[in-house]
Amino acid sequence: MTVTGGSAGPVLGRVAVLVPAAGRGERLGPGAPKALRELGGVPMLVLAVQAMAAARSVSLVVVSAPPDDVPAVSALLASYSLGAEIMVVAGGATRQESVRRALEALDADIEIVLVHDAARPLAPSDLADVVVAAVRAGADAVVPGLALADTVKFVDTAERVRSTPERATLRAVQTPQGFRRTTLAAAHAASHGDLGSSAVAATDDAGLVERAGGAVLVVPGSDEAFKITRPLDLILAEAVLDRRRANQTR
Repeated sequence: MTVTGGSAGPVLGRVAVLVPAAGRGERLGPGAPKALRELGGVPMLVLAVQAMAAARSVSLVVVSAPPDDVPAVSALLASYSLGAEIMVVAGGATRQESVRRALEALDADIEIVLVHDAARPLAPSDLADVVVAAVRAGADAVVPGLALADTVKFVDTAERVRSTPERATLRAVQTPQGFRRTTLAAAHAASHGDLGSSAVAATDDAGLVERAGGAVLVVPGSDEAFKITRPLDLILAEAVLDRRRANQTR
């Protein structure tokens, strides 16, 4: 379902952002689905779509909504001026399925695909442009990442520490993650067994590309692209919004 119109952009090399938003987000507690929780009076989904639509390289944003909520989510997004073409499709039971359905809804002229979590509503628009630029430069898959501040331990099922990886080699990966469309489509097909492998699940789309044998490049992430999963994260996000508003008034 198309919600708003935008400039079509060049015929070749168009960029679409897929936003899976069909989950409930139980860790945030009871209430509306996580993507519809408000920050500063605006649903997180709207903030995430606004940020991606504002990226210079993006011409289409596709949102995967709960199947029963497609009309309501379409109406919600249509009530905001978003600056790019917005499409809402029915999501699936898992994040992976929601991404796959959004991917299947794309026109043939989309060659670069970004996947962005609605639960990262404060990711800067220019982060999307950095990811797209890296894909255009030749990478098949690109993820933003931050160096870790904490030491990480490998543990067994009894919570006994087995080893300590070198922190300098670790990155906390964020979204938007970017892909050549053919790379992402092949990875999702492989995860469903269409290429002869057994069905697999991954916590992000870059993980599917890795399992399919693809190479993934890391680019610098953003401190503001954190994921909102707990009530404490909402407090931090409100503080970031307050700081942004204060900077705008100076």
